[in-house]
Amino acid sequence: MPLIKEVKSKEHIGLEVELKGWVYRKMTVGGKIFIVLRDSSDIIQCVIDESKVDHDTWSKAKKVTRESSCIIRGIIKADLRAPGGYELQVTQLNIVGLSDWFPIRGNEGVDFLLDHRHLWIRSRKLQAIMKIKHTILEAGREYFNKNGWWEVTPPILTGSACESGATQFEVNYFGQKAYLSQSAQLYLEALIFTLDKVWSLTPSFRAEKSRTRRHLAEYWHLEAEAAWYSMEDMMRVVEELVYYMVDKVLCNRMDELRFLKRDTRILENAKPPYPRITYDEAIEILQNKGVNIKWGDDLGADEERVLTEEFESPFFITHFPKEIKAFYMKLDPNNPRVVLGFDLLAPEGYGEIVGGSVREDSYDILLKRILEVGLNPKEYKWYLDLRKYGTVPHSGFGLGIERTVMWIAGLDHIRDAIPFPRFRERLYP
Repeated sequence: MPLIKEVKSKEHIGLEVELKGWVYRKMTVGGKIFIVLRDSSDIIQCVIDESKVDHDTWSKAKKVTRESSCIIRGIIKADLRAPGGYELQVTQLNIVGLSDWFPIRGNEGVDFLLDHRHLWIRSRKLQAIMKIKHTILEAGREYFNKNGWWEVTPPILTGSACESGATQFEVNYFGQKAYLSQSAQLYLEALIFTLDKVWSLTPSFRAEKSRTRRHLAEYWHLEAEAAWYSMEDMMRVVEELVYYMVDKVLCNRMDELRFLKRDTRILENAKPPYPRITYDEAIEILQNKGVNIKWGDDLGADEERVLTEEFESPFFITHFPKEIKAFYMKLDPNNPRVVLGFDLLAPEGYGEIVGGSVREDSYDILLKRILEVGLNPKEYKWYLDLRKYGTVPHSGFGLGIERTVMWIAGLDHIRDAIPFPRFRERLYP
């Protein structure tokens, strides 16, 4: 059985087709009932003319309600007044699942739509976003496969923190204290010693109390680690990957971008190489713009938004103070106050979508850093072991899928970049 998009063509005009879908809209005008049918591919206007159908079909057309599932048979006709320029002249209609009164009418608030997310997910807006997200994920996997990287499957339950211990979700693991993974990075580092270049796509969990438009408690994390890679090597991978994703969406999801009213001009110009500024330069830019910030302060959403006003493409910030970055980042040998780390910020106010660094490959320095930040070295014995048995220079990064979707699709809030968002005070449905 064809999808709606497949039959909206000149080749199908005059042919009888059978479509399966859900009632997106319904309107009665005189002796005609107009049903807009939707499926995963598109919508089509279906016209039921009382004078041209049998009594049973007309009765079902009057009875059918919004979001009812149907099987509709009819003749394809070209009509410029119809959505997409084609309509279905119905000859037969069968109701599969009659819908109750659908509670979403189009003017509800955010909380109501989140409470009814299981129904709101049917909206054409979220459908378009999920298709864009699919293409971004597809592009990520395709990029790594083409460039000789190995996909691996690190654990989600861990016994130690990768990032701040204050943002961990603790769980009871058969009587032991365990945590939901904040990042696959530490395990990916172990895997480079057998596979050289590895990547994974896993959920990550951060118990952050932030209530900003770009924070989730559960999100999808695309991460990569490679032996022998310098910071410049890894930054080049990041910009190639991000552009590969952007280009794939522009090539395959233009209909969805148009539906979301996305201005694609910046996306079309997002070709590498991307500009690079240091943390020092970022602080200077912010101070010159009147932002109250000093060297050593972290860059939050507000500061990043100001910085993005300076660029029309994604851009890197590098060499952050060691105090505001994770213990595993390698100190710059030319300036031990900063790390060999980088963030990639998306323009238009979206801010950080990628974070990465060179990893500390010295056992003694890594142990010192673990102690400096107050972590228990016993919990990281296996991680320290990696520096005892054939250590190598290596680098990696993590890309937030939902933040990337948010930017590419031009969304106002990250909650729409994931089917069922999890953030502070939101667990249902």
